[in-house]
Amino acid sequence: MSQPTGKTVQQSRTEMTELVLPGDSNPLGNILGGKVMHWIDLAAAITAHRHAGQVVVTASMDSLQFLHPIKVGEVVRLTAQVNWVGRSSMEIGVDVMGENLNTGEMRITSTAFLTFVALDERGRPIAVPPLLLTSAQETERFHAAELRRADRLKNRERSAQ
Repeated sequence: MSQPTGKTVQQSRTEMTELVLPGDSNPLGNILGGKVMHWIDLAAAITAHRHAGQVVVTASMDSLQFLHPIKVGEVVRLTAQVNWVGRSSMEIGVDVMGENLNTGEMRITSTAFLTFVALDERGRPIAVPPLLLTSAQETERFHAAELRRADRLKNRERSAQ
């Protein structure tokens, strides 16, 4: 079977915008962390599916950081992009921004890295297109993702012992 044609980061990038409603918040009026995690997983899954052109499943979410709260009435902007591609797996990076519509202030509120695996119709891992890097920044992210992957694999080995 031949290797799928490569795709650029831009071809699969996903941007989502959500409004924080009262039902999405805790008693302090901040968005629930689980809601942010859900939106991160959705944005990343769309990006991975776009890149793979196949059904994908979440294999891991790591390095999730909650840097600042997002309040009810604020807008959440999620940007997801492919950082690294292996044979059947991909690392997707997601940046979450909070936007105060009254003041226009925007700040990064969360970041996360997720690993997805593409599956065939029988649920077995299948090859995904290689990632075509088009900038120094994309190359930098690719190499940083390789290091995170090596760490994930080491941690998996330790957990299996």
